Amino acid sequence: MRLRVPAVKKKLKKLVVCLCLAALAASPATQARAGLALGPLCQRSTLVLESGWREEILGPLYEHRQGEETTLTALRPLFSLSRNTGVDSAELDLLYPVFTYDRFGREYRVQLFQFLSLAGGAKQSGKQADRFTLFPFYFQQRGGDPGDHYTACLPFYGQLKNRLFREEIFFVTFPAYMETRRRGVVTENYLFPVFHLRHGPGLSGWQIWPLTGFETKQPTTVTNSFDEVTPVPGHQKQFVMWPLFTDAKTGIGSENPVHQQVLFPLYAWERSPQRDSTSYLWPLGLTVTDDRAQKYHEVSAPWPLIVFARGKGKTM
Repeated sequence: MRLRVPAVKKKLKKLVVCLCLAALAASPATQARAGLALGPLCQRSTLVLESGWREEILGPLYEHRQGEETTLTALRPLFSLSRNTGVDSAELDLLYPVFTYDRFGREYRVQLFQFLSLAGGAKQSGKQADRFTLFPFYFQQRGGDPGDHYTACLPFYGQLKNRLFREEIFFVTFPAYMETRRRGVVTENYLFPVFHLRHGPGLSGWQIWPLTGFETKQPTTVTNSFDEVTPVPGHQKQFVMWPLFTDAKTGIGSENPVHQQVLFPLYAWERSPQRDSTSYLWPLGLTVTDDRAQKYHEVSAPWPLIVFARGKGKTM
């Protein structure tokens, strides 16, 4: 098969014309002209939420947006830079998520591979706090309040505050010993995660994982942000040879206490004032459910392949 030279030249001319039009559309002299549409080569339109314009070249690869308060320049996936003068924020991404920089007012965060990160800003007290992390080996915070200072060097010794979803973490030769605090509950771990002791307001428990464990909590009350006293239901949980056998009573002291028990894979059942459900050879065996709150009766054999449900709340 021979290529026809005139036909190839004609197609090349069309491509050159299209590229020239795209370059002309991206030039500063034509930035005020909105509504240009050249398919995937170039798209230009006005902004909706504020005055300004937006353009794309070669689909989503290159994007530029210019508004009264916001600007965005992106050459994906290599580079992206956005600014918002209205709220004093900026965001820079290089080969996301390899390197990112985010700033909102005085608060900032810089990270490289989520391994090395710097973060800081003003806290609610108004004092500055700066963090340095070399995850997961080194954690440090310094600032205007000496009480918030901490240093941790895993696995030897350290203390963290308001990190890793805990209010406070203290460890010595981890995993030999670690103590965590969250919402008033203190957990002491020995040879984490094998053995722990837990205590808090109305709560006590222990475990030797995965052999056995037990925890109980009495109903208590807390004061919310509106200075209203709200009840907190209690619970009682235990396991033997987890996950083969578990037994849990939740919602103790509430209007709908729930009792659940699992002996895997023989059965799993749930009992409560609003709902009863029993499964045999769980999870693919026979399941019978009586939902008094939603007012329906359901039989599945095997769940979820064959299901029959009848009642005011569900017909299936």
